[in-house]
Amino acid sequence: MKAIVNGRLVLPGEVLENRALLYDGKILGIVAPGGIPAGAERLDAQGRMVLPGLMDLHIHGYQGEDASDGSFEGLKVMAQGVAKNGVTAFLPTTMTVSYDDLRRAFAQIRRAMAESRKDDWMGAAIVGANAEGPFINAARKGAQAEEHVRPGDAAFLKEYADVIRLFTIAPEVDGNMDCIREMAKQPGVRISMGHTAATYDQAKAAIDAGVRHVTHLFNAQTGLHQRDPGVVGAALTDGRVTCELIADTFHVHRALFELVAKMKGENLALITDCLRATGLEDGTYTLGGQEFTLQGIQCHLKDGTIAGSVLKLNHAIKNMLDNTDLTIPEAVKMASLTPARCIGLDGCKGSIEVGKDADLALADDRFEISTTILGGRTIYDRR
Repeated sequence: MKAIVNGRLVLPGEVLENRALLYDGKILGIVAPGGIPAGAERLDAQGRMVLPGLMDLHIHGYQGEDASDGSFEGLKVMAQGVAKNGVTAFLPTTMTVSYDDLRRAFAQIRRAMAESRKDDWMGAAIVGANAEGPFINAARKGAQAEEHVRPGDAAFLKEYADVIRLFTIAPEVDGNMDCIREMAKQPGVRISMGHTAATYDQAKAAIDAGVRHVTHLFNAQTGLHQRDPGVVGAALTDGRVTCELIADTFHVHRALFELVAKMKGENLALITDCLRATGLEDGTYTLGGQEFTLQGIQCHLKDGTIAGSVLKLNHAIKNMLDNTDLTIPEAVKMASLTPARCIGLDGCKGSIEVGKDADLALADDRFEISTTILGGRTIYDRR
């Protein structure tokens, strides 16, 4: 048994002080310091916050690697990198690339899912894949490669039903509503609407058919207009869908953080959408076979198209706190419990509750991470 002492426990509805957290592979209990069993190994949080492990549903790459490369070693680099940000679980996210590239990528993600359950894995757990394409609208492709855009293909998705936890589709494209209806019958797969030119009515019809998620709200989709509320209007007003938000202050203006938080609440999931350039110096890199340039926090293709981010999930929480009236538990939930609920893992992950996996992170008041714990094992520590 282990015990975290001298920490501030960030629970779903409060921040609890002067208590110790008991755990092994699971969270065992919360007790007064005097209630720690004799012989328990103590980890001194030194006044830091004790967060539930964070979960990133949408991350393409990290430190030179990309999920679409189809590299197992690359996935390990990503897992080790994001652990430094307090992330204990994530979905490597593929791009609009060829079917051959997707098959290679999903095969390696499947392998990494199994390996990350072993005790010698020293990074965040890989809990599935997010397929951001190729079933999108070329008119709203963003930084995706148009030559690989395809209509929805439920048969292909079902081949990887044990891997894909989330996929993006544009409902207005011919045949894609049929794919949505078919995949809505598939347990364990969440359907997201994104890279889409859908009208408000088309978006609502897609939600009625089974869409339950919106890919990076505001970006690569029809915006809010008084005569056509678009995908954004449908997403903000329909309680059946969760929305992703890239809270880097570049993809979405900071003034909108409060609006989105008030309208979506517990149905808002913070994501990074980060690329292989994350954690590296400014320069030129590739995404789905296309070159992009990183300068500061901005990534652009040669034609000026915005191309993902270099955001870290712990910093997304801090950005939300700095620009909204959210409490710490509310903001943390958007990067932990809400994403866990999106992919059906909220019964075992996403919050500090007895019986859940001991996935934890220690953070200072700037949300800089000092320690990350996966299933009771310390996978990152710089204290």
